[in-house]
Amino acid sequence: MEIQSKLPHVGTTIFTVMSGLASQVGAINLSQGFPNFNPEDRLQKLVFEHMQRGANQYSPMPGLLPLRERIAEKMERLYGQVLNPDTDITITAGGTQAIFSAIAAFVHPGDEVILIEPCYDSYRPSVETVGGVAVPYALSAPDYRIDWNQVGQLITPRTRMLCINTPNNPTGTLLREADMLALARLLKNTNVLVLSDEVYEHIIFDGEPHASALRYPELYERSLCIYSFGKTYHCTGWKTGYCIAPPELSREFRKVHQFNVFSANNPLQAAFADYMAESDDYTDLPAFYQQKRDVFQRAMAKTRFRAIPCLGTYFQLYDYSAISDEPDLDFCKRLTTDFGVAAIPVSSFFSDRKDDKVVRFCFAKTRDMLEKAGELLEKV
Repeated sequence: MEIQSKLPHVGTTIFTVMSGLASQVGAINLSQGFPNFNPEDRLQKLVFEHMQRGANQYSPMPGLLPLRERIAEKMERLYGQVLNPDTDITITAGGTQAIFSAIAAFVHPGDEVILIEPCYDSYRPSVETVGGVAVPYALSAPDYRIDWNQVGQLITPRTRMLCINTPNNPTGTLLREADMLALARLLKNTNVLVLSDEVYEHIIFDGEPHASALRYPELYERSLCIYSFGKTYHCTGWKTGYCIAPPELSREFRKVHQFNVFSANNPLQAAFADYMAESDDYTDLPAFYQQKRDVFQRAMAKTRFRAIPCLGTYFQLYDYSAISDEPDLDFCKRLTTDFGVAAIPVSSFFSDRKDDKVVRFCFAKTRDMLEKAGELLEKV
């Protein structure tokens, strides 16, 4: 049988490779982005309670209405955007499914999608699967700042979408109000849509605000905004997220969503709805993860790695150019096998595998694990 791959250059993701290697050699896994601690007991109990009550069949295609109502209340409170739970919010099977559905709903064969790299590695395959053309704009270490004039030079009559991510995975940088206003000016009088990946919206440090696309009406009218319960409530394996977009965009998004997964996990949605009605503990996340960032940075202070400022997410970048001139993938593999700590090479977030001798560590871990990792990396 002859098979023509839609993704001929795609193999196993770097996250699977490095987590597999870490497991194989018994290394501390700071590569893949997941916490090594559980969500709150109350949230776990709510899931079980809803299962016992019978919430074990399909939920409505857009998601449970009480959960969409809680989300609408939260977003109005945080960002001032008034949302209609019926038309503007769709619950998804995680942020990645929402990203794929948003791209698949609007990108036609030959359409161009601008990717600001380094970026989450699902963007490009999603674009290429539906026949789109990824147009990368590469940032450089250590500041990873965007020159919006240069981005504007990439816009052509074929540009259909531009993807942004704030706080950014893997860099830990933020888009600020000036960035969002510049983007809005850049796209004015165009048909370019924005995919605004905001899954780390609550993991921002040093008192910085989150510049959500929801805050800027002229930007929101062309945006599909993606969020993740997994990142907010320490339950990445539950794979539940949501997409917020104006009604005309949500309608098209749901056309793909309903034939992609139809609906997201029912008892989890019911549990999140109840939990959000009882608690707004996501407001504690900045301090919670900032403490972990600081613990890890102190643990790494005696190493030869050079920290790159982290303003958000639960990822910390380190420059290792003073240690080795090895390619970053080889260096990460050696860290794992020889020193017992797994990281991710940042070149894997670039289309052209741009190698700035920078690696990414995940600090969504317990204090003892972070401090132990620092001790092991002192030997590098």
